[in-house]
Amino acid sequence: MNTSLYVLAKEYQEAAAKLADLDLPDQVIADTLEGLAGEVEVKATNVAMFIRNLEATADAIKTAEKQMAERRRAIEGRIDRMSDYLKGAMLATGISKIECPYFKLAIRDNPASVVIDAASQIPAEFMRTPEPPPAQPDKKLIAEAFKAGREVPGCHMARGQRLEIK
Repeated sequence: MNTSLYVLAKEYQEAAAKLADLDLPDQVIADTLEGLAGEVEVKATNVAMFIRNLEATADAIKTAEKQMAERRRAIEGRIDRMSDYLKGAMLATGISKIECPYFKLAIRDNPASVVIDAASQIPAEFMRTPEPPPAQPDKKLIAEAFKAGREVPGCHMARGQRLEIK
């Protein structure tokens, strides 16, 4: 029977509670709980192996994503270079239009755009001032205050737990 870790843990807790209420020798209680704990440990080991497998898969995907991003950037760079090459050749030969069954090529003028030569010379009315970011709590400073014995309104220290698989 393939029982989930959740069910095994619940059965262990229920058995421990029932055994505590019975008038049994300590060795019988210890043996019974040890047998149940063994099942939980085997199941937990299997779940940990599955977690390791998922971590390896995630790492492989991360590596593949990085490689694909590098490849995409290389291809985009090649697109830019080839486009510049084609535009340069068309401009050098005076050809402004080429039509074929697959697409049309044309040299077009871009709309006029503003070029900043010296930002320091631009009058204030043409400057944009970004809004400052909102204040953020500094958790390191708050933790230091708690360690020094100070109270910090609106905060408290909490210790969580994590699963460590070595």
